[in-house]
Amino acid sequence: MTKTIGRVGVALATLVLAVAVFAQSGAADLKFTVVRDTNGKPVRNASVILHPLEKDGRQGKGGLQLKTNEDGLAKLEAIPHGRMRIQVIARGFQTFGEDYDINKDRHEITIRLKPPAQQYSIYDNK
Repeated sequence: MTKTIGRVGVALATLVLAVAVFAQSGAADLKFTVVRDTNGKPVRNASVILHPLEKDGRQGKGGLQLKTNEDGLAKLEAIPHGRMRIQVIARGFQTFGEDYDINKDRHEITIRLKPPAQQYSIYDNK
C-alpha cells in the first residue's frame, strides 16, 4: 500500500509540475459570441474552429472545433498563448475567418456573420 501511495504522489507531483510549466508559457480563456450582422441576434449551432498558426503564418496541424449554444456562445479554457486562425461556419451565412493573437489571460471575441453574397452568372440577362 505504501508503494501505491508513493506512485500516486509521484504522479500527482508530475501533474502539478506539468500544469506549472504550462501556466508559465501562458494560457487563455476564450469566449466567442456569434451574432447576425444584420440584427445582432445570436447564431446557434455555428461551428467555431481554431487552428494554431506557425511562426511563418502558415496554418499548423491540429485544431479544435466548438459549437455555439442557443445564445450564440462558445467557450474554451486554457488555450496556450500564440497566433490562432479562427474560422466560423454556419448554415445560411458567409464563412468567417480571421487571425488573432492570443496573448492575454481572457479574450472575448464577437463575430458578426453576414448573409450570403449575391451570386452572379454570365447567363443573366442584362
